[in-house]
Amino acid sequence: MPEPRDRATRRADLLAALTAPAADVWVATASAEGAPYLVPLSLAWIDERAVIALEAGSVTARNLTSAGVARLAVGPTRDVAILDVVRERSVGVDDDAALGAAYAAQADWDPRGVPGYVFLVLRPMRIQAWRESNELAGRVLMRDGDWLA
Repeated sequence: MPEPRDRATRRADLLAALTAPAADVWVATASAEGAPYLVPLSLAWIDERAVIALEAGSVTARNLTSAGVARLAVGPTRDVAILDVVRERSVGVDDDAALGAAYAAQADWDPRGVPGYVFLVLRPMRIQAWRESNELAGRVLMRDGDWLA
């Protein structure tokens, strides 16, 4: 088992994963009744926000609109980051040129021009990152929206 990383190294590794071309993310939401829902989506990390593109009427978009929160998972089991996020805003894919260009530059597709699609801009409130059990201590990198390192 490799030696545990310090917080600064974990943050740098996390940011490299979040800004990687064609980054993927698992998005977990729940309905008002508490029914869980999990879906994989493309991710862009723009101005310290997670941005996803999806149909405005999808289960994930509806859950995020009603509850306002989600949990995101990035990376494999042995190098995972968990982001607890709040929905900051929703914008049509053709309504914010800068956001659309930034998303398309990182994601593996460009949703602009797709009818009914929106960008959901998600602000991280808590971020955890770890590889092995020896990194469980100190896994919290962000708390209450503020970086700890």
